Amino acid sequence: MTQSQPPEAVTANPQSLPQGHSASLPQRLDVVYVSFCAEVNPTTTEALLKTCSDLANRGVRQIYLLLSTPGGGVSNGITLFNVLRALPCQLVTHNVGSVNSIGNVLFLAGEMRYASPGTTFMFHGVGFDIVDRVRFEERNLVERLQSIRADQKKIADIIRSRTSFPKDGEIKRLFLQAATKDTAFAKERGIIHEIREAKVPDGAPVVQLVFKR
Repeated sequence: MTQSQPPEAVTANPQSLPQGHSASLPQRLDVVYVSFCAEVNPTTTEALLKTCSDLANRGVRQIYLLLSTPGGGVSNGITLFNVLRALPCQLVTHNVGSVNSIGNVLFLAGEMRYASPGTTFMFHGVGFDIVDRVRFEERNLVERLQSIRADQKKIADIIRSRTSFPKDGEIKRLFLQAATKDTAFAKERGIIHEIREAKVPDGAPVVQLVFKR
C-alpha cells in the first residue's frame, strides 16, 4: 500500500440497475450485488462511493460487494472504510480473488465477510513511491517516517477492531513482511466469517464497475 496513487481514467457503469427501478420508486430492493475488481485510487474510490451512495438513496437494504483488489492508496482505503460503514444499509464483502494491501481495510468494512475457496489476503507495510530525483534531508525522512507510522497505526487500529487477532504484536508483524494468508488463516483470525463460493441469485441486480486502464 502506498501513500499516493495516480488516478485512472474511468468508464464506469454504476447505473446497471434492472429496468423499472428508479430513485423515485417507493419499491425497495433487498440486495444489490456490486463487483469491484480494481486498484484503490482516487478515481476508483469516487466511483465505488457514488455507486454505493446511489444504491443507499434508492433504499437498498444490503450491498453485496464482490471484491478483488491489488490495493492502492492508504487514504483512499480508509475513506472507503469509513464512508461505506456510515451508509444506512448493510454491507457484505466477499473476496472473489485476492484482497491485498489497503484492500484489506476496504474488505473489513463489511458487517458480514466471506471468501471464496482458494482466495487470499496479503498484508505488508506502508511505503511511498519516488518517481523523480528527490533530495532528502533528515527532516524530510523524519516526516516521511512519521507519516508511515501514522498510517500503519490507523490500519492496525481498524484490523484490531474488526478481527480477532490475539495480540497487537501479530498485527505489527504483518507490516514487516509481505505475508500472503489463505482463507483458513482469515477465518481463524476473524477476517472472514465463512469460506463459501460467491453466488448471485437468478434475477438479482448486479452493478459492474468497469475502469479504463
